[in-house]
Amino acid sequence: MPPNIFARHSSEVDWCEANYLHSEYVAEYYNTVSNISFLFVGPLMMYLLHPYACRRSLMVHGVWILFTVIGLFSIYYHMTLSFFGQLLDEISILWVICLGYSLWFPQTHFPRFITSRGQFGVVVLITAVVSTLMSFVKPTINAYVLNSITFHILYVLVNEIRKCTDKDIINLAFTSFYLWLLAISCWLSDRFFCNFWERINFCYLHSFWHIFICVTVCHINTVFAYFDAQYEIPECTVQVQYWPLKSTRFGLPYLAITARKDVKKHC
Repeated sequence: MPPNIFARHSSEVDWCEANYLHSEYVAEYYNTVSNISFLFVGPLMMYLLHPYACRRSLMVHGVWILFTVIGLFSIYYHMTLSFFGQLLDEISILWVICLGYSLWFPQTHFPRFITSRGQFGVVVLITAVVSTLMSFVKPTINAYVLNSITFHILYVLVNEIRKCTDKDIINLAFTSFYLWLLAISCWLSDRFFCNFWERINFCYLHSFWHIFICVTVCHINTVFAYFDAQYEIPECTVQVQYWPLKSTRFGLPYLAITARKDVKKHC
């Protein structure tokens, strides 16, 4: 850990984009500005998913609040390239993943010693606390661990899709996978092939990563929320719709919900 974790450039990671090229106050301009997508999408998804959250759990809003916080911390990190900013960025990503796991991880994939979602949530919470403490030791490694978790999410997603007969959900799942593949390719390419991108004067792939992963999270979360709704709120009919045009399949997907029975639940 550096002696001054708040100092500019105290982080071990400096992304490919040239520093202070567009502003004397912002280290990586495009990597900073691209995080605005998180600040827009987070509140929007809270609004779109409010009927679903009322039926399922208001903790659904917690996912998107933390998602917005990721954008704020990432802005601070890329503005300063400070060790503290990197810590905040990595830890916020960790906690939004853990909250999503505790909410939407299919019960059919719970370990045998876990008998309820409440128990599963406790296990996830303990894991999140331990991982948070480990982040202070080596946050750079933490970034690779967080990306590796995606492979487990994809594994679970494949198993759920194999049991699904809804073609729209299957198509949404495949779209999620292709978006993630595009996003992670940008992240890896910017991290490991910076010399090539510098030679052709195109050092903005990490900013593309921000935008693509933002859209990917919306898609994957909607797929998992759909499967979760089948188990947790069977009294409701769920349907995937898209913002801003409900009649198309282009845009941000979200879960629309209507009651099957005369069961009312208000926030």
